[in-house]
This record gives sequence, C-alpha cells and structure tokens, in this order.
Amino acid sequence: MLDEAKQYTVRAQGITKNFQLFSTQSEKLKSIFKGNTDGANFWALRGLTFDIEPGDVVGIVGTNGSGKSTLLNVLSGVIPQTSGTLEINGSIGVVAINEGLNWDLTGRENIRLKQLMMGMTNHQIDLAMPEIVEFSELGEFIDQPVKDYSSGMRSKLGFSIVTHNDPDILVVDEALSVGDQNFSKKALTKIREFIADGKTIFFVSHDLEQVREFTNKVMWIQYGQMLNFGPTKQVADEYQAFTQKLDQMSEDERTQFVNHEKQQQQLFTIDQLKDKYIQSGVSETEMRQMTKLRSFEGFGRFSLWFTLALIVAMMALVIWMGYGR
Repeated sequence: MLDEAKQYTVRAQGITKNFQLFSTQSEKLKSIFKGNTDGANFWALRGLTFDIEPGDVVGIVGTNGSGKSTLLNVLSGVIPQTSGTLEINGSIGVVAINEGLNWDLTGRENIRLKQLMMGMTNHQIDLAMPEIVEFSELGEFIDQPVKDYSSGMRSKLGFSIVTHNDPDILVVDEALSVGDQNFSKKALTKIREFIADGKTIFFVSHDLEQVREFTNKVMWIQYGQMLNFGPTKQVADEYQAFTQKLDQMSEDERTQFVNHEKQQQQLFTIDQLKDKYIQSGVSETEMRQMTKLRSFEGFGRFSLWFTLALIVAMMALVIWMGYGR
C-alpha cells in the first residue's frame, strides 16, 4: 500500500484501538485470556493508514473525543494498537500536559530522571541542567514537587525536558494551550528550530491558525476514522467548513450527530476493515497481517499463554530444586 522506494519516519497501516468496557473484574480477566471478544467494545481508532516522511509537520485536527490523543499515545508507545502495523524510524519526544512526569519528585529530579532514561550520564545531565532549568522559566519552583505545579508549569517543564533531548520525532499534544503567552511564543520558536532542522513533528491543537502556520500536512480524524489527510490548506479548509456547519446545528441536532457517531464506534468490527481492504485490492496475506488482533497490552494470545506457561514452569523448577536440597 505504501511506496517502498521512499523513506518514512512513521508508517501506519490499519491502526485500530479498542477499549473494552467491563462491568466486573472477572469479565476483564476472562477477556485477557480469550482475546478481544468480550465486553462492550469502543473503537477509539478505526483503521488509520498513513505515511509520514522526514521533515513533515503534521497537524492533527478533529472534534473532542475523535481519537487524536489516542493516536498520539499509540505512536509514542504509551499504549499498543489493537490491530494494524506501525513502523517508527527514530526517537520520539512527547510534549503533553502531565506526560511522563513523576508528581512526587521535584522539577529538577524529573529532569535528571528523564535524561537518565534517555541514556545520558550524570555528568552530561549536570552540563545540560542549567539550560533546561532556564528555558523552563520555573525559577525557585524547579526544586518543588511537581504535584504542587499548575498545569502550565508542568507543561513548561515537560516541553523543556523533551526538546532538549533533541528527538527525531516530536509529538506536541495541546501542551502549548496552557501557560503564559510569553512561554508559548518561546516554545513556538523552538518548534520552528525543529522544523528548520528537518524534524518530523505531530502537532495537535484546537487553534486552527497555529496548525495553518506550522504544518505542511493535516490529518483530520473524526470519531476514530480518518476523513482526510493531505496538504494543510486543503484539509484545514474542509475541517473549518465542517466545524462551522456543526456550530450552526441546534443542540438537539448536534446531540443526535454525536450519539450516532459514537454508536458507530461501538458497532465497528474488524470484519468491516477486512471487507474494505479486500475491495481495495489488498492481498489476503497483507490483509491478515493488518487486521491481526492483539490482546493484553499488545501481546497476542499465543504469546501470552506461552509466557504464562514458561513462568509456571520456572516456578515449578525452583520449588523442585528447593525440595531437592
């Protein structure tokens, strides 16, 4: 489906994400071992396919609850996709409110922890620390627990840490919508530097003018489906026209629209994707690979059962060896 001759930083085919709503813990446990078959299904993502080239700055737009943050969580490895294939070429840095911060640690301790996780030595961190702290503008609060920070302060800290790690792919999820205007300007300047360096950037913002200014492509996701993906002006214009039409609806009309879309997210099945791929000429082998279900945080059922059996066998061996002594 994708041109093999090109180089991509991100390649996604048929990405889905299913959240199952269980009434009891026993139902949830049963589903873990049987796969994604039980419970009330809610498909936050429904078969997203796209490729991102080096230097692309991609704006992701869509109304609230359409799956934008879910997609970013899948891209950054926070949660696994339910099905579909995903290839990431390069390191990823995520800038989102509260993302990856330990609330019990101070700002300075969070900086050191995050940098250690990125493979830096304590000496390298000591050299980088003053610049990161200065950029964050947190002043004396840098030595206070993050749990005492405002959302704007946490956003400043997270942005400062991630951007100074110099990732190949930068994911910005509404992090610039909080905090003071001066820091937002400085953060946008930093993003411009990343753009000039040819970094790949995913940019989620409700500010359509920011999206128009910084991106060369826009991905429009609506209730888990990709409605369009292409040049910024074309897709941004279409999305703006849609939101204007939505604003003109009465409250009852808007409620009916939203309820219908969310119902489709519950009724969606992988079989629908299979039919779609077959109709578009995808080979059966590729179709099976793209629609293969995962379970239990990304593990297949066979892998899960094999791992559990191995653990039980090792425990039995340890017990046997203990009695043998």
